[in-house]
Amino acid sequence: MIAPGDAVRVSVPATSANLGPGFDSLGLALDLYDEYRAEVTAQPGVVVESVGHGADSLPTDGDHLVARSLLAALDRFGVSQPPGLRLRCENVIPQSRGLGSSAAAIVGGVLLGAELAGAADPSALVALASEIEGHPDNVAAALLGGLTVSWTEDDGAGRAIGLEVLPQVTPVVFVPETSSPTAAARQALPESVTHRDAAFNAGRSALMVAALTRDPGLLVPASDDRLHQRQRRSTYPDSLRLVEELRVAGWAAAISGAGPTVLVLTHRAEDAAAVARHEVPGFRPWVMRVGRGGLATRIGDTRS
Repeated sequence: MIAPGDAVRVSVPATSANLGPGFDSLGLALDLYDEYRAEVTAQPGVVVESVGHGADSLPTDGDHLVARSLLAALDRFGVSQPPGLRLRCENVIPQSRGLGSSAAAIVGGVLLGAELAGAADPSALVALASEIEGHPDNVAAALLGGLTVSWTEDDGAGRAIGLEVLPQVTPVVFVPETSSPTAAARQALPESVTHRDAAFNAGRSALMVAALTRDPGLLVPASDDRLHQRQRRSTYPDSLRLVEELRVAGWAAAISGAGPTVLVLTHRAEDAAAVARHEVPGFRPWVMRVGRGGLATRIGDTRS
């Protein structure tokens, strides 16, 4: 049972989905974290304070995505709604850039609700977060960390498994100054694809799992795609041009999620440094590490 004064905090990583060929199925956590805190109050209503990215444009009440996800988690786990909630969201992940900011908010809310409810089943958390997001790739990586392979069951439930990435793998992201709404990128996708292209991506997706967990020398061919990136060129022309330029230079480059951030996967320190020196107007290169999931980075119960 929760009561006024109960407070919990969680930390949730940025994520990069697809990794080139693994559309809506592969995800990778990055070591850039949003932090969320929730306190149960006696004062009715939900009050949300946001700082950092997007703070001025986000809801300050129960319409906030973190709040909605928290309340959905309490409902799912059979816990009565609290009299009131005060949330603080510290947004470090750039928003609308293809780095999973909305997935982090959903996972943050779900984890806060799970902490308050005393629920810890990873599969239940993945299923709920996937239900809220609409697909499991980003939320799975945000919850489980590392590399995740996710899928949707016939009943619509999201599922995922987490895999450990080789320690020498280093992600480099090129974050653009401009944003790109995920909805617009999805609307640009064709209704159907050829059997040849589907088979190509299925093979490259399997190869990506092998490259990240066994042989990083395979990262360049493993990151190729025929299903979604070129088809969405109109939503991120500069980003796709950068991907093509980097691939010609021999780097494992792909659009991160729905874009417009560009992801490069390297496996030697000198390679990551060389990629980061690639100066592109309008983009910020950022050397990262593979991140831990929200389930592993929970700050935990801060009940006084």
